Amino acid sequence: MSTTVPAGPVAFIGLGHMGNPMARNLIKAAPEGLRVFDTEADARAAFAAEPGVTVCASAAEAASGSAAVIMSLPNGKIVASVLSEGGVLDRLKPGGLVIDMSSSAPGTYAPLLEHLGDKHLDIVDAPVSGGVARAETGALSIMAGGTDEAIERAMPLLEAMGTTIFHTGPLGSGQATKALNNLLSAGTLALTVETLLLGRKFGLDLDMLTDVLNVSTGRNNSTDKKIHQFVLSRSFASGFALALMQKDIRTALDMVEESDEIAPLGASVVALWTEAAEELEAGADHTQIAELIERHAGLRLD
Repeated sequence: MSTTVPAGPVAFIGLGHMGNPMARNLIKAAPEGLRVFDTEADARAAFAAEPGVTVCASAAEAASGSAAVIMSLPNGKIVASVLSEGGVLDRLKPGGLVIDMSSSAPGTYAPLLEHLGDKHLDIVDAPVSGGVARAETGALSIMAGGTDEAIERAMPLLEAMGTTIFHTGPLGSGQATKALNNLLSAGTLALTVETLLLGRKFGLDLDMLTDVLNVSTGRNNSTDKKIHQFVLSRSFASGFALALMQKDIRTALDMVEESDEIAPLGASVVALWTEAAEELEAGADHTQIAELIERHAGLRLD
């Protein structure tokens, strides 16, 4: 296969909290035009006035004649449906490139590989980390799985959205890496909230305690990026849904047989987040895990 993206526009499907800023950072990286689609009319309308952007009525229309299609969708089931039933694979230019930046399961792509081969298409799985703030600045961490040739072809597009790009191994390995990262992140957030509740019970000022943690060995992404900003403020507005976190960490355990024996703490984390997904309101932000932990403790952070 060619190691360059064939000439033509780039399609971007999925313009949600993460997809919107990612697509905007691609406008300059797609000199022959960016073609966008989302099932939500408001998400599409947000791009209507952007020069060089064509707003499309379907995923298939966005992919029609495009050199590459990039997806930022809620899960692998939707990705598989868009690629096959949605007609995307049939509309891409021969020799085109598929980049899945959703959080999908590593096994999402196996049923598609024969069809991809028949169409002479390359595919890369490239989930991201960094949240909305880093999506807006084009500073995401990207975990890319695929052949060396496919990764090389995808690199100019990935570099428009991220500053740290890892080639994690074969197709699906990016998704495995992302799921494991989120398992650790989810567990750390939950333990951080418990730590703060202990501090509250003892009578400590929690802003002070968080500041101490951030210059001490307890520092982690949650103390640095989430506690002051979204938990203690009670805004719970990180932009990443609790249901998506729960899905990702469930994927991490599902990847390995006997995972409960290998990772008993991880299994406890998954159980806690599964309860949160069932008990908290639909659409809850992932930082609202604090509300469930507060209920268990019979104590609030504020």
